Amino acid sequence: MRMKVPRTYVSKIENEKATPTLSSLERLATALEVTVPELLAGGCSREREIRELMADEFIAEMIPFVNQLNGMQWTSLLTQVRELTTRPHRMS
Repeated sequence: MRMKVPRTYVSKIENEKATPTLSSLERLATALEVTVPELLAGGCSREREIRELMADEFIAEMIPFVNQLNGMQWTSLLTQVRELTTRPHRMS
Protein backbone atom coordinates (compact mmCIF):
# COMPACT_ATOMS: atom_id res chain seq x y z
CA MET A 1 0.00 0.00 0.00
CA ARG A 2 2.76 2.44 0.96
CA MET A 3 4.57 1.78 -2.33
CA LYS A 4 1.38 2.48 -4.29
CA VAL A 5 1.85 -0.60 -6.45
CA PRO A 6 -0.21 -3.79 -6.70
CA ARG A 7 0.51 -6.41 -4.02
CA THR A 8 1.13 -8.91 -6.79
CA TYR A 9 4.08 -6.82 -7.99
CA VAL A 10 5.64 -6.84 -4.52
CA SER A 11 5.04 -10.58 -4.31
CA LYS A 12 6.79 -11.12 -7.64
CA ILE A 13 9.79 -9.11 -6.43
CA GLU A 14 9.89 -11.11 -3.18
CA ASN A 15 9.76 -14.38 -5.12
CA GLU A 16 12.37 -13.22 -7.65
CA LYS A 17 9.88 -13.39 -10.51
CA ALA A 18 10.28 -9.66 -11.23
CA THR A 19 13.15 -7.23 -11.05
CA PRO A 20 12.23 -3.94 -9.42
CA THR A 21 12.93 -0.69 -11.23
CA LEU A 22 15.01 1.99 -9.53
CA SER A 23 11.87 4.00 -8.80
CA SER A 24 10.28 0.88 -7.24
CA LEU A 25 13.36 0.39 -5.07
CA GLU A 26 13.13 4.01 -3.95
CA ARG A 27 9.43 3.65 -3.10
CA LEU A 28 10.09 0.36 -1.28
CA ALA A 29 12.93 1.89 0.73
CA THR A 30 10.73 4.86 1.64
CA ALA A 31 7.88 2.54 2.63
CA LEU A 32 10.23 0.52 4.85
CA GLU A 33 11.85 3.69 6.22
CA VAL A 34 15.36 2.73 5.09
CA THR A 35 17.70 4.01 2.40
CA VAL A 36 18.12 2.23 -0.94
CA PRO A 37 21.69 1.17 0.00
CA GLU A 38 20.40 -0.26 3.30
CA LEU A 39 17.67 -2.10 1.42
CA LEU A 40 20.17 -3.57 -1.03
CA ALA A 41 22.64 -4.43 1.72
CA GLY A 42 20.07 -6.74 3.26
CA GLY A 43 20.34 -5.96 6.93
CA CYS A 44 23.30 -3.69 7.50
CA SER A 45 21.00 -1.21 9.24
CA ARG A 46 20.17 -3.96 11.74
CA GLU A 47 23.83 -4.17 12.68
CA ARG A 48 23.84 -0.44 13.36
CA GLU A 49 20.67 -0.75 15.45
CA ILE A 50 22.22 -3.59 17.45
CA ARG A 51 25.36 -1.53 18.13
CA GLU A 52 23.22 1.39 19.28
CA LEU A 53 21.21 -0.88 21.57
CA MET A 54 24.34 -2.43 23.03
CA ALA A 55 25.62 1.05 23.84
CA ASP A 56 22.65 1.50 26.17
CA GLU A 57 23.75 0.79 29.75
CA PHE A 58 20.49 -0.93 30.74
CA ILE A 59 20.48 -3.23 27.71
CA ALA A 60 24.15 -4.11 28.22
CA GLU A 61 23.42 -5.13 31.82
CA MET A 62 20.54 -7.40 30.69
CA ILE A 63 22.52 -9.33 28.06
CA PRO A 64 24.08 -11.90 30.47
CA PHE A 65 20.58 -12.89 31.65
CA VAL A 66 18.87 -13.21 28.26
CA ASN A 67 20.00 -16.82 27.70
CA GLN A 68 18.24 -17.83 30.91
CA LEU A 69 14.82 -16.70 29.67
CA ASN A 70 12.21 -19.17 28.45
CA GLY A 71 10.22 -18.46 25.28
CA MET A 72 7.37 -16.65 27.00
CA GLN A 73 9.73 -14.45 29.02
CA TRP A 74 11.77 -13.65 25.88
CA THR A 75 8.62 -12.66 23.97
CA SER A 76 7.43 -10.50 26.85
CA LEU A 77 10.80 -8.77 27.13
CA LEU A 78 10.95 -8.06 23.39
CA THR A 79 7.42 -6.67 23.43
CA GLN A 80 8.22 -4.35 26.31
CA VAL A 81 11.47 -3.14 24.75
CA ARG A 82 9.70 -2.57 21.43
CA GLU A 83 7.01 -0.52 23.18
CA LEU A 84 9.62 1.54 25.00
CA THR A 85 11.41 2.35 21.77
CA THR A 86 8.32 3.14 19.70
CA ARG A 87 6.12 5.01 22.18
CA PRO A 88 6.71 8.69 22.74
CA HIS A 89 8.40 9.30 26.09
CA ARG A 90 6.15 10.90 28.68
CA MET A 91 7.50 13.48 31.02
CA SER A 92 6.53 12.86 34.67
